[in-house]
Amino acid sequence: MSISTPGGPERRPTVVSTGKKPAAGRPAAGDKPAGGKSGAGKGAPRPTAGGKGRKPVAPVKVSQGRAWGPIALFVAVGVLAVGIIGWGAWAVYKGSKPWQDRADAISGVVDFRKKDKDLVQGGKHQQGPIKYDVLPPVAGPHNASWQNCMGDVYDAPIANEHAVHSLEHGTVWITYRPDLPADQVAKLKEKVQGKEKLMLSPFEGLDKPISLQAWGFQLKVDNADDGRIDEFIKTLRVNASVEGPNANCAQGVTATGTTPRDMGNQMDQPTQ
Repeated sequence: MSISTPGGPERRPTVVSTGKKPAAGRPAAGDKPAGGKSGAGKGAPRPTAGGKGRKPVAPVKVSQGRAWGPIALFVAVGVLAVGIIGWGAWAVYKGSKPWQDRADAISGVVDFRKKDKDLVQGGKHQQGPIKYDVLPPVAGPHNASWQNCMGDVYDAPIANEHAVHSLEHGTVWITYRPDLPADQVAKLKEKVQGKEKLMLSPFEGLDKPISLQAWGFQLKVDNADDGRIDEFIKTLRVNASVEGPNANCAQGVTATGTTPRDMGNQMDQPTQ
């Protein structure tokens, strides 16, 4: 570039060289950006007191343990489900077995159908007192009149001869010692009262506090809370009948006393 002065020739400006090259990566003095500030671009770390950029903070890893609560609940529900399914399968299997096999499976039950086949032959009517080898009797000859067995609760002994006829009709007869505590008797009454083909009465001379009879079967227990009582009733009531499920239990003898009442040839009429 030339500079002209009035009246004189053009003169070129003198350039003075310092002999130094600008440092690599740094702009020359004349190339500074406007504003006079450097490093103001975005993303540049903000200088600290020591002149160095702040180091990035590493994220803190939080260790999370297993959620044992839901896992335990899931396992408990699974175990319960398996138990219910297993119990249901067992109940179905057990219910599918013949009733006599289920009766024989009751702990302590005596099956006279296997011990004495002649004893359990039905239809042998006989008047007057009858001697029974098994007491309370479970089968054998009996009076032509049955004891009323529509869930009757008798507060005194009844005649064996009438009771056995009721057994032939499919009744479960529950007997107990006269000195059985009142609360125990009350529990037996709850199982019997108002339920067809069940009856309850005291019985003198029992070798156990409670004895249950069905036609050809007997079970003796120590107290009314024994779960086998309900099992005996469920399995043998009606099933043990030798005259079919419609054998009558109403219109029978309702009086107490151990002497049989000969009421003639009472016909076994089916329940309507």
